[in-house]
Amino acid sequence: MTTNTQPIDCINVYAHTTARCQGTLTYQDIEVRCALGRAGIRNEKTEGDGATPAGSWPLRKVLYRPDRIGDLNSRLPIEAIDPADGWCDEPGSPHYNRPVRLPCAASHECMWRDDSLYDIVVVLGHNDDPVVPGAGSAIFFHLASADYSPTAGCIAVAREHMLAVLRRCGMTAVMTVHL
Repeated sequence: MTTNTQPIDCINVYAHTTARCQGTLTYQDIEVRCALGRAGIRNEKTEGDGATPAGSWPLRKVLYRPDRIGDLNSRLPIEAIDPADGWCDEPGSPHYNRPVRLPCAASHECMWRDDSLYDIVVVLGHNDDPVVPGAGSAIFFHLASADYSPTAGCIAVAREHMLAVLRRCGMTAVMTVHL
């Protein structure tokens, strides 16, 4: 007898064979294009390598810009961000791979961006329990650019696809990035 060990509430991500920074995201009856890290998918993620880490990552919470996004419908925890929100990407910092308030002396990403990529961000549980310095930070599921240009290591989809996934997924959802 064989058993399926894949979680029931699993969002699957596969890279295209011809363009490693482009992929397909599938969830229930949704199958859509996604952007991946400029270096494709790798088993061994390191800070700044541009790779999307392979593995299964729980969906921790949804962050959003309240000035651009109305009510979100999801069973995941939802938090509004503001211009003072950042995410630490400096491996030597005690705040590495954690949200920070700006200004912050350590290297960080600004979560409140001029473009729309972080208007909706799902924080993935990559390198967060425990945090390993240098093993990658700020691995998010976020909105794609209009041309689906590569990310720095995240998974990105169109806004309407993000909203459809968020309406359906719950607290047990995981994103599995297949190598």
